[in-house]
Amino acid sequence: MAAFLAGMKASRLMARRERRGWRSATGPTRPAVSRSEGRAPDATEQLRTVMSATFKPRRLMSADEARVFKVAEAVVQRLNLKWRVMAQVSLGEVLSSGDPAAYATVNSKRVDILVISGSGHPVAAIEYQGSGHYLGTAAARDAVKKEALRRAGVAYIEVTPGHDVAEHLAREFMRVSAGKDLGLAA
Repeated sequence: MAAFLAGMKASRLMARRERRGWRSATGPTRPAVSRSEGRAPDATEQLRTVMSATFKPRRLMSADEARVFKVAEAVVQRLNLKWRVMAQVSLGEVLSSGDPAAYATVNSKRVDILVISGSGHPVAAIEYQGSGHYLGTAAARDAVKKEALRRAGVAYIEVTPGHDVAEHLAREFMRVSAGKDLGLAA
């Protein structure tokens, strides 16, 4: 309990500093503004909000994405690649940019499946393009992800319902692993 209270006090102090425009140890503060009060919510306010709400778990992936995820894991293992497969990863966690606007753009996007090297570097992003995928702005959002990943040297692999997923991913993984040093031994 004492650790919790100390953490809350530290959190309030940091929130006050951010409101006054101080920089955090990791760089400039971000303007996370509470709509009702016009200031950054501190951890205590966030905790009150969470405590007054109800939550329930929801699926991380659609059934089709989960199927592609399982196949990707099996193909990585079958090809004896020292890679790991992750689900629903924010691009802001695996890409960086010196341009704040560009970073903010990709930080709000995620990929269905991300394959990382043994050292934790992104190797390939896999997007499942289901039958209803190209409705609305999905194609434009995918173009943003695809270009950011291309510029970072990360492969972008699309899987559609018509693909033999195992064969398609095996071919793409072999192409990617042969194309550059991805820390395969790591």
